[in-house]
Amino acid sequence: MSSGAAPTLPLPGDPPGGRRAAWVWGIGVAVYFVAIIFRTSLGVAGLDAADRFDVNASALSTFSILQLLVYAGMQIPVGLMVDRLGTKRVLTIGVVLFTVGQLGFALSPSYGMALAARALLGCGDAMTFISVLRLGSRWFPARRGPLIGQVAALFGMAGNLVSTLFIARALHSFGWTTTFVGSSLAGVVVLVLLLLFLKDHPEAHEPPPAEHAGATYVRKQIAAAWREPGTRLGMWVHFTTQFPAMLFLLLWGMPFLVEAQGLSRETAGTLLTLVVLSNMVVGLVYGQVIARHHEARAPIALGTIGTTALLWACAIFYPAAHTPVWLLTILCLVLGACGPASMVGFDFARPANPPERQGTASGIVNMGGFTASMVTLFAVGVLLDTTGGSYRAAFASVFVLQALGVAQILRLRRRAALRERDHHVVSRVEAVHVPA
Repeated sequence: MSSGAAPTLPLPGDPPGGRRAAWVWGIGVAVYFVAIIFRTSLGVAGLDAADRFDVNASALSTFSILQLLVYAGMQIPVGLMVDRLGTKRVLTIGVVLFTVGQLGFALSPSYGMALAARALLGCGDAMTFISVLRLGSRWFPARRGPLIGQVAALFGMAGNLVSTLFIARALHSFGWTTTFVGSSLAGVVVLVLLLLFLKDHPEAHEPPPAEHAGATYVRKQIAAAWREPGTRLGMWVHFTTQFPAMLFLLLWGMPFLVEAQGLSRETAGTLLTLVVLSNMVVGLVYGQVIARHHEARAPIALGTIGTTALLWACAIFYPAAHTPVWLLTILCLVLGACGPASMVGFDFARPANPPERQGTASGIVNMGGFTASMVTLFAVGVLLDTTGGSYRAAFASVFVLQALGVAQILRLRRRAALRERDHHVVSRVEAVHVPA
C-alpha cells in the first residue's frame, strides 16, 4: 500500500457503520438538504427580490453577503458547540433558526426586515454541515470519511436542485409569499424527525467527556486546530475551490445569463440545474477516488481550480456580445466540480485532528469558502454598479482570490503531508498495541 493511501484496517474505537448508522446519519443529511433549499432559494429569486424590495445590484447582493457573513462568522463557534454539546442539540437549534428565517423572508414587508430574516437563516444554516460531518464521523469508520462527506454534499446539492427546478417554477405560478411560506414547512418536517430519531453516537461509542467550557477551553481548541498545517491547508482549499460556483448559484448566475447573455429564464434555469447535476456526479467520483487514494487530494483540488479559471476566462472574455451557449454549458459543467473539490479541504483537516477537535477544525475549514464567496458577492455587486453593469469586469474579480488561494495551497502542501504522515504512523502503532 502506498504511503498516501487510506488505511484499510479499522482504527481503535472505530464505530461499526451499518444500516442503523445510515438511518441516523440520513436524518442529519435531510436537515442539511432542507437548509440548502432555503440557502439557495434566493439564487433563483434574485430578480424577483429586486422588484419586490425595489433595490439595485449592490443592495441585492447584500442579502447573500449578510447571509454568508453570518454563516462564515458562525463556523468556529458552531464547531466548538458541536464538540461541546453534541450533534442533536446543535442541529435542533439550527433547524428552528433557519425555518423561522425562511418564514420571515416570506412575510417581510420591507428590505430591512428581509435582511434580518436572511441573517437568521444564515445562522441556522451554519449549524448544519459541520454537525452532519461530525455525525458521520461518530457513526461510520474513519476510512469512510471522504465518501461520507461527499455523499452529504451530494444531498446538499440535491437541495439546490429543488431550488432551481421547483422554487423558480413556484415563484412564477404561485407568487412570493405562497412559495416561501410553503417551503418553510419542510423545516417543520425535519425538526420532528430529528427530535424523534436522531442520536449523537452508537451505543458503547460515547466520546470522552468534554473539558470544562470557558475561555481557556475555547482558546485551546482553536489554537490546537489552527496549529495543524492540515487544518490551514484544508481552509485554503475550501476557500479557493468553492466560491466560483457559490457566486454563480447563490445570486449572480441567473442575472448574468439573462441580462448579459440574453438567455431566457428557462434556459438560464436549465444551465443552473446543470451545475447542480454535475456537482452530484463529480462528488461521487471524487469521493470514491479520495477514499482509495489520499495522495489524489491536492491534484484534484488544484486541477479543479485551474480548469475553473480557464473556462471562467473563456466565458467572460469571449470576443463577441454574447458567449455561445455551448461554452456556457461547459462552464456550468466545470463549476459543478467546485463543490466536490471544496470537500477535499475537510479530507486534509480530518486526519490532522483528533475526534474531540473535529468540529472546531471543520469550522475553520468551512469558514474559508464562505468567506471567499462573501467577498466576491460583494465585489461583483459593487463593480456592476460602478461599471454600468459590466459583468466582464465584475466577474474578473474571481481571479484575484483564486491566485491568493493557490499561493497558500502550494505553500502549505508539503508541510501538511509530512505532518499527516507522522499522524498516520502513530495511528498504526496504536492499532497494533491496543490493550486487551
